[in-house]
Amino acid sequence: MKNRLLLLTFILSIPIAIIAQEEAVVEEAVWGEIGILAGMVTDASSGAALAGANVVVEGTDLGAAADVSGSYLIEKLPTGSYTITASMIGYKSSSESVTIGTGTAVVNFSLSSAVLKMSGLEVLASRAGENTPVAFSNVTKADMEFRLGSQDIPMALNTTPSVYATMGGGGAGDARINVRGFNQRNVAVMINGVPQNDMENGWVYWSNWDGVGDATSSLQMQRGLSAVNLAAPSIGGTMNIITDPAAMESGGKVKQELGAGNFLKTSVNYNTGLINDTYALSATVVRKTGDGVIDKTWTDAWAYYFGASYAANSNNRFELYAIGAPQRHGQNLWRQNAAAYNQEYAKNELDYSEEALDKFAEATHGTGGRFYSQNWNSVSSSYTGKQYYYMYGANVVDRHDPDFLNERENYFHKPLVNLNHFLTINDKMRLSSVLYWSGGSGGGSGTLDQSPGYIWDYSGPSRVFNLDATIAMNRSDKNRKGGDKVAGQSIAILRNSINRQDTYGLISKLNYDMSDAVKLEVGVDWRTAEIEHAREVRDLLGGDYYVETRNKNFPDGYQAGLGDIIHYHNTNTVDWLGFFGQGNFTTDALSAYGMFGLSSITYTHQNFFLVGSPLFEADPISSTQFKVGVLYDLGGALSFLGMIPIIGEVGEQTKVFANFGNVEKVPILDNVIDDNNGTISSDPLNEVFTSMEFGLKLRSDDGSLSSNVNYYNTQWKDRNQVKYVNAGSSDGADAMVFLTGVNQNHSGFEVEASAQFNSMFRLNGSVSYGIWKFDGDASGDYKEYTDTTTNVTNYTYALDGLYVGDQPQASLVLAPTFTPTDGLKIQAIYGFHALHYAEWSPGDREISSGSDPDRDQVWKTPKYSKLDLHAYYDLPGSIAAGGKDITIQAFVHVFNALDAIYVQDASDNSSYNGFRHNDNDIGHHAMSAELFLGTPRYFNAGLTFRF
Repeated sequence: MKNRLLLLTFILSIPIAIIAQEEAVVEEAVWGEIGILAGMVTDASSGAALAGANVVVEGTDLGAAADVSGSYLIEKLPTGSYTITASMIGYKSSSESVTIGTGTAVVNFSLSSAVLKMSGLEVLASRAGENTPVAFSNVTKADMEFRLGSQDIPMALNTTPSVYATMGGGGAGDARINVRGFNQRNVAVMINGVPQNDMENGWVYWSNWDGVGDATSSLQMQRGLSAVNLAAPSIGGTMNIITDPAAMESGGKVKQELGAGNFLKTSVNYNTGLINDTYALSATVVRKTGDGVIDKTWTDAWAYYFGASYAANSNNRFELYAIGAPQRHGQNLWRQNAAAYNQEYAKNELDYSEEALDKFAEATHGTGGRFYSQNWNSVSSSYTGKQYYYMYGANVVDRHDPDFLNERENYFHKPLVNLNHFLTINDKMRLSSVLYWSGGSGGGSGTLDQSPGYIWDYSGPSRVFNLDATIAMNRSDKNRKGGDKVAGQSIAILRNSINRQDTYGLISKLNYDMSDAVKLEVGVDWRTAEIEHAREVRDLLGGDYYVETRNKNFPDGYQAGLGDIIHYHNTNTVDWLGFFGQGNFTTDALSAYGMFGLSSITYTHQNFFLVGSPLFEADPISSTQFKVGVLYDLGGALSFLGMIPIIGEVGEQTKVFANFGNVEKVPILDNVIDDNNGTISSDPLNEVFTSMEFGLKLRSDDGSLSSNVNYYNTQWKDRNQVKYVNAGSSDGADAMVFLTGVNQNHSGFEVEASAQFNSMFRLNGSVSYGIWKFDGDASGDYKEYTDTTTNVTNYTYALDGLYVGDQPQASLVLAPTFTPTDGLKIQAIYGFHALHYAEWSPGDREISSGSDPDRDQVWKTPKYSKLDLHAYYDLPGSIAAGGKDITIQAFVHVFNALDAIYVQDASDNSSYNGFRHNDNDIGHHAMSAELFLGTPRYFNAGLTFRF
């Protein structure tokens, strides 16, 4: 492994070494005559220096950031005529034309303040800056437009170290993301500073934000504990999404995309620009349809974004944002045995036995093979039964397609509305607040039956429901075993599992400048949510009604029709209150911060299927967090290393940082209250995360070389884990066991680098290597209380030394970008991933009495590489229409360009799709796993019209 790691680092270093070692030759052969551009960037109203302002040379990748005095310097600029643009968040951009000779050209900029100052929004969003002592990566709007290609937002982050995002089963919005070995329950996702992780379980459903990428102006991934001072689950990291600001130059764009699987998407955006120096508006509408690349993962979606800004006076500014994405899409949720996708791959790459290949024949259902999905089947077009779903109103509709029916369909609309207020109290004090509401209505479909219910087709590698036979059975007076039933009584139906929610919140931060060096911040984070869960009849599949028997309020049962509630019905509430304080100390070379936070969460659960609809309320659970960090600017202290290739030049500007934090995370609702019977955990433990990080930020004076290097170590103590066991209790029900001692250690290093070889070629790359393991075994007690005694049953679990699964622990990404001529840009993104252990649960490693514990490592998937290609071309000239000049850009994306076959997601020892040779085979190999292969090669292309 050590040799492999050295090879990865060596590959990443080769291009940088070549240019550094031949510096003199490159200057003469590539640049020819060169000059220097210098100047100042200042505030137009005050004349103050704008430190951090960006100055770029249009049509190239050259640029510089203004220093603390507002000065900038761009060296090694080939002679010729250029357009230079200066920009800074909260200010209107300014451009100047300049001719560069062999000397020094001076261009000064004076930037006017824009109505929508993002500085306030960035305060709310806790965005990291160059002097923030955390590891972070930025993805600009241009980067997203260049390489996202209408994938889910997390896919834009796959070029950053220690980040792994996949499209799951291929359904629109079904992506997932892991950071540093933590899944997205431990990655805080924020839109304009508002947390978006599910209030009950911490998960993020990207289908709720399908199309939001079109309105995103920037995306930042802070890895580790991050600079966020809210009580957010930012252990793996924090994804900060900022949408397009309302105050932009007047104009708009229309973007038309098409792609594989009959994909069609239209995006329309318009910005008013600043009106009367007071207000501005921005709006985006997106329409997307398609059949899906994987069989029957169709999509039918809208997305919208609205932003407005109003400056009441010089001290008060208001912003209003509304964003949402009502959508429906077919899902492919069930992972399969590898042989079901591709027998040749299973045999040659995964070492399958003939016995395993015989059991799992390659799928022929639908397109079959790598496009196989278990979650649909054909149905006779003569079946005209209606379907019911409720999203933004009750809907009784025809199914999506007359010739097939999805077992699994997701539909949801989660609007988010923010009202922001930025108040300047005086020269030293500012108050930034956001009041928000996030609704939500929708759900997902699936099967529901009463024994003996569904008729299944077992002819393939996994069962698929036989719809026509099931429909005929529901209509008849016989069940599938020949027993008697009432004609028209549906004993096998499609159900909806619904989620209807309302969340209200207020985040307010008060900033006080004690001096130029010392700044304080205090804030409050209040949230309350009510979430309704139930199942309802979606499709009676040929029958007239379904008999519901689980509702204790109706002991004799009742007949349920389309849209009626069945199976369960409950409401959960989450009340959250947090306070925090933070201090920042900044000098020319030193930047440091420290923060402390306290939060309290209360959960309730009301079950409407129990007599009297009892309300169960858990005691408030409190948690604390503190973080400290320091960054020191070494300036040119390492410039004496200039004699060393690569190291000397990239080390001309050096910053070193470190951070440390201890964060308590309150258990999710499901680990506090059992929503089956209302059982409340008597003493739920907070999860505890302790993290430290050290890093270097390196940059050459001219900005052509840069690199960030960091090491991290995160300890996860008392991870909340629930195991359902047959405890032999008097009522015969399964019991929840809360495990203690589930501890993990995540450590590793990350390198992120870029090299601007010349105006035509740039190389970006990243390397990450982690060691993520469980630390120690775990145990749990089940307590059954009787009138006189308490019976305790102990369970132990063998975890020590096992690797954490679900994300490759070693990754390399190389992204060369070519600009061979004006207006043409081409990028190839090569990703290599290794040490990917299959996903597994600690509850799977129970130590049974009288048997040896299973301490074998879970299955490690084969290493793999993948190549994506992206390109755009700005067509020369423009078209005059309606008094506007319209420019056109053509673009294309090819994902998995070499059509690689690889394992992107895997689960160890599947109970459904795994194969074991005999009772002595404990599994933990490819044949016993279930997985998703990576999506076969597909494309996205289109035109963008700007005016």
